[in-house]
Formats: sequence, C-alpha cells, structure tokens
Amino acid sequence: MQHVNPAPMVRQVNWDADLDTHVAPVTAIDKIAFRFVKLLRFFADTFFAKRYGHRAVVLETVAAVPGMVGGLWQHLKALRYMRDDEGWIRTLLDEAENERMHLMTFIEIAQPNAFERFLIAAVQLIFYNLYFFLYLVAPRTAHRVVGYFEEEAVISYTAYLAEVDAGRHENVPAPQLAIDYWQLPQDARLRDVIIAVRADEAEHRDVNHGFVDLLDERRAA
Repeated sequence: MQHVNPAPMVRQVNWDADLDTHVAPVTAIDKIAFRFVKLLRFFADTFFAKRYGHRAVVLETVAAVPGMVGGLWQHLKALRYMRDDEGWIRTLLDEAENERMHLMTFIEIAQPNAFERFLIAAVQLIFYNLYFFLYLVAPRTAHRVVGYFEEEAVISYTAYLAEVDAGRHENVPAPQLAIDYWQLPQDARLRDVIIAVRADEAEHRDVNHGFVDLLDERRAA
C-alpha cells in the first residue's frame, strides 16, 4: 500500500496587516457579543496577567474551535441544500488549522504545566459545546463573536510584543515549527513569531466580520 506524505504547511506573513480595525457594535446582538468577549478578556487578564505565552496557549485552544465548527456546519448545509458553499468551508477550516499552528508554536515557547493542560481541556470542552449550539441557532452572532475575539487577540499580541521589546520577556529563538510554517529566517526570534501570529489574527478578524456583512446582505436581499 502506497503512503502519501502530505505537503508541508506554509503561510505567508502579512507584515503590513491593519492592526487598528474595530467594528463598532450597533445592533443589540452585536453589543451582547462585544460585551461577552470583553468578559472573556477580563477573565484572561485576571488569570494570566502578563504571562502572555501561557495566555496564548489557552486562548489559541479556544480560537481553533470556531473555524472547525463553522466549517462543519457550512459543509453539512451545502450538502443539505445541494449548492456551492461559496468558499466558506475552506476559509473556515484554514482558520482552524492556522489557529492550531499558533497553539503548537506557543506550546514549544511557553511549556504549559499540568494545571494549564487541564485548563486547556476544560475550556475547550465548555467552549466547543457553547459555540456549536450558538452556530446552530445564530451563525451571524457566532461570526461576530469571533470577529471581536480576534480584535482582542490583536490587542493582546501587541501588548506581548511590547513586553518583549521592553525586555520584560526574553526574545527567545523561534521554534523550528514556526520558522517552517511562516517561512521565517532561520535566525528568527519570538518577536518575529508574535508579529506573524498577530497578522493572522487580524486576517481572521476581518474575515469573520466580513461573513457577518455577507449574512446581512443575504437577509436584506
């Protein structure tokens, strides 16, 4: 039996990513989504403080869930209605895979302890079920939540970068996994990884807010 080796995953870094985009909540649902994400941010800030590497490990576990859930539902919907998915499935699954690579990268950097590994499993279990049912009943809201979640991710990684630049976090060598994935120079450091991850989060932010706009257009048509 012939075994097929998958092609290595690579991603181009958008070094000029827009970091300041914010979609102001207008509808009541958007305001609820925004406040929910701010609540999550409060708990993250309280628990992890400036331990950004460990924060990234836990939050990237959560961030990898929405794309997979959304991709699954869009796949089933396309089958059910026997129509083209208009590129949503691939986009969402790519997002999930990208977030997983973020997690794999920061696991090597932060080396989570046993309690944090338990926390990862617990948070994923809770968040997966919540997001699954949210996407089932309100996909627009689900994408808006992710859009705001990614806005906060950009802010967090910007703060992480500032800590590294100030010398409060060691600018360690980038893991080889990250160098290969983002095609970074062999002498890349943590700083380069943070910039690459932050650019990815900015892209996911724009994509999910864009999905909300598309859903609104469909409703208005």
